[in-house]
Amino acid sequence: MFTGIVEGVGKVESLVEEKESWCLTLALPFEDKDGLEAGASLAVNGCCLTFRQQGNTHGSFDLLDETLNRTNLGDLNPGDLVNLERSVPATGRMGGHFVTGHIDVVGEVEVFEERGKNLYFRVALPQQYSKYLVDKGCVSVDGCSLTVCEVEDDSFAIWLIPHTLGKTNLKQRTIGDRINLEFDILAKYVEKFSYPIVGDPHS
Repeated sequence: MFTGIVEGVGKVESLVEEKESWCLTLALPFEDKDGLEAGASLAVNGCCLTFRQQGNTHGSFDLLDETLNRTNLGDLNPGDLVNLERSVPATGRMGGHFVTGHIDVVGEVEVFEERGKNLYFRVALPQQYSKYLVDKGCVSVDGCSLTVCEVEDDSFAIWLIPHTLGKTNLKQRTIGDRINLEFDILAKYVEKFSYPIVGDPHS
């Protein structure tokens, strides 16, 4: 489990096809080895990955075809920056919202511009996912827990504060970039539990 509070930004060293998977190797920014042991989880652009072996200044992860198809990790090139968050301990502080690290869909940056002293960020997404978004609700964007300010049928918008821009890779995004989206798990459970009352919305 994660919170969407990005701890640091890593740099892609390589993405190499191997016999049974793809291997993603990153340069890591962490000063300690806590949570970097073999088998530990790390959110990379919001996608939960598993360390192949003990990490330190570098870490390697297996990526399956499913991961490449469902996320933007297959778009990565050497030198690209990625948002990183170690899994939160049970006694840790929940600074953002519940993030599982399981990407729902890849959205596309539609608008990224200054409006006065603020940065306005609009993301296009398939229409069937907009039901999980509400004004002032939470969404994970490339692993960042952010607050929604506008919701349309096929897009949503957020305002980016200087702290977020300084601590994440979002400042490097441009129009047309693909970004990982994970919607609030609580909204999905509410939808599931409501089926017996209002009927399956997918039927």
